Amino acid sequence: MDLRLPGRPWLRSRRPRRTLAAAAAVVVLAGAGTWTAVASDDAPPVRRADRVMTTGDGVRIDTSFFTAGPDGRRPAVLLGHGFGGSKEDVREQAEDLARDGYAVLTWSARGFGRSTGKIGLNDPEGEVADVSRLIDWLAGRPEVRLDKAGDPRVGIAGNSYGGAVALLGAGHDDRVDAIAPAITYFDLADALFPGGVFKKLWAGAFVTSGGGCARFEPALCAMYERVAESGVPDDRARALLEARSPSAVADRIDVPTLLMQGQTDSLFPLGQADAAARAIRANGAPVDVDWLAGGHDGGDPETDRLHGRVRAWFDRYLKGDKNADTGPAFRVTRTGGVDSTDGRAQLRGASADSYPGLAAGTRSVPLADREQRFANPAGANPPAVSALPGIGGSGGLSQLSSLGVGVSLDFPGQHARFDSAPVARDLRVTGSPTVTVRVRSTSDDAVLFAKVYDVGPDGRQQVLPSQLVTPVRVEGARAGKDVRLTLPAVDHEVRKGHRLRLVLASTDLGYASPAAPATYSVALKSDLTVPTAPGVSTAAAPLPAWVVWLPVAGAVIALALLLTGRRRTAAPAPDPELAGVPLQITGLSKRYARSADRYAVRELSFRVEKGQVLGLLGPNGAGKTTTLRMLMGLIRPDDGEIRVFGHAVRPGAPVLSRVGAFVEGAGFLPHLSGRENLELYWAATGRPPEDAHLDEALEIAGLGDALARAVRTYSQGMRQRLAIAQAMLGLPDLLILDEPTNGLDPPQIREMREVMIRYAAAGRTVIVSSHLLAEVEQSCTHLVVMDRGRLVQAGPVHEIIGSGDTLLVGTVTPVEEPVAEKVAALPGIASAVRTEEGLLVRLDADGTAPRLIAELVRLEVPVTSVGPHRRLEDAFLTLIGGSA
Repeated sequence: MDLRLPGRPWLRSRRPRRTLAAAAAVVVLAGAGTWTAVASDDAPPVRRADRVMTTGDGVRIDTSFFTAGPDGRRPAVLLGHGFGGSKEDVREQAEDLARDGYAVLTWSARGFGRSTGKIGLNDPEGEVADVSRLIDWLAGRPEVRLDKAGDPRVGIAGNSYGGAVALLGAGHDDRVDAIAPAITYFDLADALFPGGVFKKLWAGAFVTSGGGCARFEPALCAMYERVAESGVPDDRARALLEARSPSAVADRIDVPTLLMQGQTDSLFPLGQADAAARAIRANGAPVDVDWLAGGHDGGDPETDRLHGRVRAWFDRYLKGDKNADTGPAFRVTRTGGVDSTDGRAQLRGASADSYPGLAAGTRSVPLADREQRFANPAGANPPAVSALPGIGGSGGLSQLSSLGVGVSLDFPGQHARFDSAPVARDLRVTGSPTVTVRVRSTSDDAVLFAKVYDVGPDGRQQVLPSQLVTPVRVEGARAGKDVRLTLPAVDHEVRKGHRLRLVLASTDLGYASPAAPATYSVALKSDLTVPTAPGVSTAAAPLPAWVVWLPVAGAVIALALLLTGRRRTAAPAPDPELAGVPLQITGLSKRYARSADRYAVRELSFRVEKGQVLGLLGPNGAGKTTTLRMLMGLIRPDDGEIRVFGHAVRPGAPVLSRVGAFVEGAGFLPHLSGRENLELYWAATGRPPEDAHLDEALEIAGLGDALARAVRTYSQGMRQRLAIAQAMLGLPDLLILDEPTNGLDPPQIREMREVMIRYAAAGRTVIVSSHLLAEVEQSCTHLVVMDRGRLVQAGPVHEIIGSGDTLLVGTVTPVEEPVAEKVAALPGIASAVRTEEGLLVRLDADGTAPRLIAELVRLEVPVTSVGPHRRLEDAFLTLIGGSA
């Protein structure tokens, strides 16, 4: 039986694809294998079976098979490791996926770990054929779900070398259903010979980490020695690597693909993922792209976040869970300064609903235009410095550049440079800048290294984003040649007053340059074109690292606790008459920064009572968020006051302990259970455990058995409810929710509505800001409508809705047309129309509901009800004049 999701065009028919001769070899598993149970606190134990697969050509492949939970069939995942590693490098991720309901198979690739054979750099007849053999074995396992006989439901994930085999496996074996490759290549020839230039340091690192040239297939070893000696890649070398690249089977990779690529990566830069995304999308398959902060040159690998995305991706496309939150179509991690507590870069995400590519939203930046001459020194020494392979870990040169520290080096007389004028406003570069230059050389060929610096206002500090350069070999340069340069893809913000500097250098430490001396001349033929990707929006700045997993509510409470010990101005005395009033706002005003007469909030006053669910409504720019921030003590008002249970709200005010807030979705620790996340959060507040009222908050949130599961297994709706539960810890008397239904589907929205209603039912108070007017109408008892910073109307929902001029008159029997005409002719009536329920009556300026009822009784209309016929949306648009 075919278990694939219906109606998915990217899920292919089962046409034969495994044409490799080696794939037909009989699979033999040596021995029965060794079974081990892996314990993990309250999570189900993971069963691990270690076995050795013998291939038809005598190579032995060391494997491990992981399952957990009850018996039964489940989707399978193959996890590949990075170059120079082994299956043990992915053991932890394998165990986590097993606990999440997958059958996981890991293996050491040929020549690594305990596997034998020569390293083939993912040779289709070697490592890629091994993947098909592993899929054959999975098809015979009773734990693995089958799409049909011999065809398991299977995905492949892996980093670097393992990421490439995921792409290649999908291209060579039609049984692969979804893939999630990370920091890997699409075209290995382009990665090691970019622009026709030999990437000598990285190539040497490959050979060294593989154990030396003799550990590779003879053809690869001979190719490396030939190119390393000449310094110039030839056509045979390029063809050898291209045949081992996913690009060779690009037209056959048509499964859902999650591409995760590193920004700090001079080995496999972002352009490799871009080429893969364009090719796979052209085949009709879903493709999401994620630019992470790390890469082969160092930086933050964001392991937990990426593992969570991989799990969600497979939940959607292997398990068929349509509610699985796979994240945005495009996401990029951005650096936002340094955390003073540990010196690490602070990260935040930016995203878009579609992948923008590397050339979206281009902007032309003029550069100073004059022809410049510079030298390629004899022996290419001394070389300029950009990225240094091997300097990685959690730092690396690229990480320093992301923090604004200039570490690159260009020698005088060995480069040309072209500066822009200072930029008039902040400029976010997202993608690959381009420029056309005219190159002449005293030699037949020239090798140039192009890069774009961010130069500070003083002209001395210059930063090379991610330490990336574009090498290019210009053939026939003696006669002069126009060359279009595509600079490295980056995500980098150029601050107002900074300049962009295009540098063309003759040498770079990481690459092979011509040893013969030469003189180059370069002139500009175009402006610098810079992509800005305008559709990519940045999330709010992150919290400090020690609470980065907390929502804004946690920050509010933690800030309150920290500030209570600090000296501050005396707060107004409590008002005993308001001791039982959850919230009273009086004359509240807040001006925009650096403005004396422009207000975000102006003279706002309203009151909220116990047991109310108050909806705070208003169009964008109405002042809702500013009001909530003042209410939570995050910013001070310029005028007026806020009192919570009679106490004036100030930053750090003790009364804020009675306020819980959910302002944006929480970033929980994914490997912990829901309950463990809440317990850890409460411990961070420093308050006694018994004050948390954890069980009561959880009962209201309605998460049930899911609390024992790792948060990475949660749907978006469950994460939202867990965040609400976190805000409810301590059962605060006043609960503030800002857009709590964002990203939820209709059933999840209904569940969130019930959570709010249950919480207020115990005599507590909820304030909710939402743009879903129909939902507010159903869940809120009272409304405050704002527009342009001012109060427009406040009161019970039914009164605000009922203030319209159209009434629905319900009748026992349908109203005849002559009767409707008599009603329409009455004084104060603008019109009367028959409906299935009775009459739809619109009043004019003189009409009133009591007078209408009296006239209906006189006309002997069998009235059963009279009520407003207006939705909250109608009332809202009427109140704000349609400016939403």
